[in-house]
Amino acid sequence: MTQTDQSGGANTIWLTQDAHDKLQAELTHLKGPRRAEIVSEISAARDEGDLKENGGYHAAREEQGKNELRILQLEDMLRRAEVGETPPDDGIVEPGMVVTYKFEGDDDADAESFLLGAREIDPGDGLTVYSPQSPLGQAINGRSKGETVSYEVNGKAQTVVILDAKPFAG
Repeated sequence: MTQTDQSGGANTIWLTQDAHDKLQAELTHLKGPRRAEIVSEISAARDEGDLKENGGYHAAREEQGKNELRILQLEDMLRRAEVGETPPDDGIVEPGMVVTYKFEGDDDADAESFLLGAREIDPGDGLTVYSPQSPLGQAINGRSKGETVSYEVNGKAQTVVILDAKPFAG
């Protein structure tokens, strides 16, 4: 799950088949049942009278805007998507991997995990997503389990140890 194509551009979003299917299911839900539900909420709130002071109406309209924005985002992602295989379980960091790392000098108990992939993806389970274009993502992409890697963020040097890299099971 990355946002770069093979020539280094930012036009293609690489997705596993599972991630593609989840995004397509979310899009279908938002365009169908969720859109109809919001329209019903707006209609019911409109029937209550004065729209200027109708909190339910304004909340439903705001929800409608969020829903339509997510639909546009998903349509764009799916239009640019290139579906590929889940990366191999070889300990090498690449998009589609859940990476566990710690800052150099910290205990293993302070380790954190994240999914290296398209930031628009919500992997669930509270797992954070870092883009391969982020400072940390760029520094560790292609590196292996056990390596120590330095990178710079906001002018400050950071050093991390890659503890593990496993394919995202989603």
